[in-house]
Amino acid sequence: MTIKAVTPRVVAPPARLGMGVSVYPSATAMVWPGEGHTHEAVAVPGVRLAPGDVLAQVELATVCGSDIHTVLGHRQAPAPLVLGHEQVGRVIALGRGGAKTTDGHRVELGERVVWSVAVPCGRCARCRRGLPQRCSNLQKYGHERMRRGWELSGGFATHAHILDGTPLVRVPEDIPAVVLAPASCATATVAAAVEAAGAIVPLDGALVLIAGAGMMGLTAAAMATDAGARVVVSDPIPQRREAALAFGAVGVADPSPGADHATSLPTVLAKAGGRGAAPVAALELSGNPAAVRTLLDGLDIGGVLVLVGSVSPGPDLAVAPEQLVRRLLTIRGVHNYAPRHLEQAVRFLASAWQRYPFAEQVGETFPLAEVDRALASAAYPRVAVRP
Repeated sequence: MTIKAVTPRVVAPPARLGMGVSVYPSATAMVWPGEGHTHEAVAVPGVRLAPGDVLAQVELATVCGSDIHTVLGHRQAPAPLVLGHEQVGRVIALGRGGAKTTDGHRVELGERVVWSVAVPCGRCARCRRGLPQRCSNLQKYGHERMRRGWELSGGFATHAHILDGTPLVRVPEDIPAVVLAPASCATATVAAAVEAAGAIVPLDGALVLIAGAGMMGLTAAAMATDAGARVVVSDPIPQRREAALAFGAVGVADPSPGADHATSLPTVLAKAGGRGAAPVAALELSGNPAAVRTLLDGLDIGGVLVLVGSVSPGPDLAVAPEQLVRRLLTIRGVHNYAPRHLEQAVRFLASAWQRYPFAEQVGETFPLAEVDRALASAAYPRVAVRP
């Protein structure tokens, strides 16, 4: 279900502290007041763009699991809040001096772009260490309390106010919006995870085990396959296992207790890599504590475990230092991503979207006004909202 977006008329007279932009019809943000409340539509008739800022008209936004966890109260978030951080949009106004994409291109009006979930300051010690995704002054789209001057701070809106310093990447016109929208979260995060694994072990020809076949797990299967790996995916849901095969997995396993022999993880790994085969890289994308344990225990000598899904408090992982030493193991954590990973995500989608069924991983599309229904319906596959 969709509604047609209305092309806005933009008037941008100069202002002393920035560029005042009036949008007609008014921009609309769907604001979440807090747990137990439904979204409220808030009109935003004007935006003041500081130098380097960008105003983009949102083409489509997809619902991420963290959006669902927030409205269900499983994740702490400040309110009122404009949720949504997976979106693609088109530039309709620029602050003084304009803006540049991550590759140095000067942004032009009318260009189609995706932008990072994170806004780093570029000055703190972490940014200088090459960790802008963990900036000491980090701001995140869809995660910050709505405030005066940054009302359009999330993807569940007709427009997005993209702050100066936000990594921006141009995207091709021919790629469907349902493919591009997850680039700024799921795809870029997976690019960071695959890079983290590949920095420890060569993925070409390697046996790689992935836990979780949601959007990130499927993307990881495709990325690792394109890197030359033989990929096995573990997930308890049959339709997700079936989807993993379409994303390049050579085998899929059922981690559920009592899974039949043919779908058990040892059987599937042996079929994919030979008797006694063990993965040299494992990516944990489900957040399931049992999956973390299984992946760590099953790694081959010199293997690497990359943890991505463990973003909520859970039980401690007991690790024997002697085992790390004798087995030469590496455990790495990935949270958010650096600007280069957003670039990698777009390049990957541009080359892979017709080879893998990414478009099919987004189900029903809801009009923006029905964002609450979209959140209630979001499970598998993803759902989307369109202004």
